[in-house]
Amino acid sequence: MVRVPGAVAFCGALLLACASMPIAQAAVLAQAGTVEIVFTPDDAVDRRIIALIDAAKDEVHVLAYSFTHRGIARALLDARARGVKVEIVADRAQSLELPQSAVPDLKRRGVAIWLDTAPGTAHNKVVIIDPRSGNATTVTGSFNFTRAAQTSNAENVVIFHRNRDVARIYERYYERRRAASQRWGGTAAPRASPRGGAPPYVERRVP
Repeated sequence: MVRVPGAVAFCGALLLACASMPIAQAAVLAQAGTVEIVFTPDDAVDRRIIALIDAAKDEVHVLAYSFTHRGIARALLDARARGVKVEIVADRAQSLELPQSAVPDLKRRGVAIWLDTAPGTAHNKVVIIDPRSGNATTVTGSFNFTRAAQTSNAENVVIFHRNRDVARIYERYYERRRAASQRWGGTAAPRASPRGGAPPYVERRVP
């Protein structure tokens, strides 16, 4: 695990990337807060995410591909129970067709769920916590919200602590993905967009 004061290393990488290629929606930010860099399986990334959710005061927004980690799901439910607004935009196929997915249970327990219906895979793994506060925190990287990501895989994660600028950019991205998704009522699934190769969904019972 590495802690970098401010976002010096990250901003340097962003500057190089932005100078070498045109990237839609790219951003370069001044240093702020603290950047924490962690890797699995050596660092307890899942416990860090749970602790951050446990500290949330106002909002937790999640972009998820595969989500089967019951501890992270429980932390989201606990946050909702204490009055935190919890929302998830999730990959449609992983949420509805993966038997171990925690998303249906989170929906049943009152968490607001949107299923991404755009063509292709919603491959994001992001947690945005209290984006409008001085303690705004953003978690991103390759880490799916699964036990395998913690115990079996080689994953990298960056955590931006107390950085509203980073949280604001990810929050805007979250809002764009939510706008491209459909709110899930928990029964019939929204159909995939007809503009791509995603096949029509055939509903299956998910435990």
